[in-house]
Parts: sequence; C-alpha cells; structure tokens
Amino acid sequence: MHADNPTLPGRRELKRRQTRLALITAALRLADERGADRVTVDEISAAAEVSPRTFFNYFATREDALVGDPLEDCAAPVLAPGLPLLDALLDALVPAFEQIQRDRDLWLLRMRVIAANPQLLPLLIAAAASAEQRLATAVATHSGHAPDHPRPSVVAAVANAAVRVALIRWAGSGDTRPLIEHVREAFAILHDLRESR
Repeated sequence: MHADNPTLPGRRELKRRQTRLALITAALRLADERGADRVTVDEISAAAEVSPRTFFNYFATREDALVGDPLEDCAAPVLAPGLPLLDALLDALVPAFEQIQRDRDLWLLRMRVIAANPQLLPLLIAAAASAEQRLATAVATHSGHAPDHPRPSVVAAVANAAVRVALIRWAGSGDTRPLIEHVREAFAILHDLRESR
C-alpha cells in the first residue's frame, strides 16, 4: 500500500492507532464529565464502539487509558551527531511536539482530567519517568557516555523539566503560539543558564 514511502504506517497500524485514540478520547471525556473513579472499562469501550476485550488489548487498566504514555506512537528520539546537545535534543523532539499540537484539545482535556483527579499523578509520574529514560538513552548515545554515567540522566531530567514548563504555559495561557515556540523559549533559557556566570 505504501511501497513508495515505507515510513508511512500501513492500514493495520493506522487502524490500531485510531482504536487507541478512540479509547483514550472516550476515557478522558467520561472522566471529565464524572470523575475518573466513576468510569468503567465497559463504559469506555461502549463509547469507543469496541468490546472490553479490545480495550484490554491496548490498556491494562482504566487509569492507563487516562494517562498511559501519550507519545507511544512517536519513535524513540535519535539525536543528530554533530549538533550541540540541546539543539540535537530539540530537533529530535520536534515530531512529538507537532503531534501534541495537532492533538491540542485532547491534551488540554488530559491535563484537566489529571488536575481534577490527583490519584492519577503517580501514573503520570511513571509515564514521564519512562519517557525521560528513553531520552537519557538517546543522550548517552549522542555523547558517547556509558549508560550508567550521570550526565545523560541529568540532561534528560533538565530537558524534561523545560518541556513540562513549556507545556503548562502553552496549555494555560491565552497565548496562541504553537507549543514548539514555548519549548524553544524554555531551551533558550537552558542555553542562557549554561553561559551565565
């Protein structure tokens, strides 16, 4: 089907992504209306027009559908060699920021649901830690450091914090700038910190 462009997903993969997105959207909308504790897997499945069995093909629990790893479909970041580290990080993460921008309403809904349901925070922290570990691995590969060296983990944690601040500003302000501009602004501050005395 996509022989001309092997990077495009096939029909089966597109269907998988659509089903996953439908489940996430249904879970978040129901949780926003009623509270996360008052939504069942059966209700989420019915709203997404799939069976509960299909739900469990994608998520282990109801909470995973609400938080999970929102960027699961984004490839693990690969940092371009030859670029300064922060520039390489930013370039590698652009596809993730573009996906978030496309799904802006869903992200704003997710952030609202999590803010209203603090019991979801441990899952959110775990998802963020998983993403941060993938970033640290990419940093270690780019810099040539051993996986157990502290530098990749510190860089990933600082970059993750900058992205989190950018996301909060993007979601909470009346600012109409795209997310990537907020992230560039946050990374510019990291550049300034490095050069400040």
